[in-house]
Amino acid sequence: MSLKKTSSGALTRVALLRGINLAGRNRLPMKGLIEIFGAAGCTDVSTYIQSGNVLFNAPAALIKRLPEVITEQIAARFGCRVPVILRTSNQIARIISENPFLKMGKPESTLHVYFLANEPDASTVRSLDPDRSPPDAFRVLNREIYLHLPNGMGRTKLSNVYFDAKLATTSTARNWATVLKLYELMQP
Repeated sequence: MSLKKTSSGALTRVALLRGINLAGRNRLPMKGLIEIFGAAGCTDVSTYIQSGNVLFNAPAALIKRLPEVITEQIAARFGCRVPVILRTSNQIARIISENPFLKMGKPESTLHVYFLANEPDASTVRSLDPDRSPPDAFRVLNREIYLHLPNGMGRTKLSNVYFDAKLATTSTARNWATVLKLYELMQP
């Protein structure tokens, strides 16, 4: 599971944008996103489905400021503020291998991941209510929250609003099939 590199040595990454093209809100055309990432200095930019998954290569020097740059450019061009969370191919591989619910044999169709902008403090993680939304379950590991949602994302009280407020960060969710597909697309 190695990182895909271009001839310039840039690493393959994915930008996970929160809350775009959902129920008519934050409408962003994928072509426009590709142009914004290209103008920011990214190369080999592509998107996967319309929900804000942007695959790209970029030099390491650009990465630290890229989420803010992309958020500002989206706001200027499309009039909405969209959080951007980045992960590398190696990080996605780790996320796949560490999913505790997959290890328990839970059906993949019930699994989701919240990607967090920052790693939460251990004391705030302990303050989360494990019984907030039965039969749903979650586990916080590093900068991800793994979810088992037998009744689906639309019926859970384990929302990004809840986690963002409790953990003092920003999150965006993807279903397990999307996580696996993103990793596949990031491979050489």
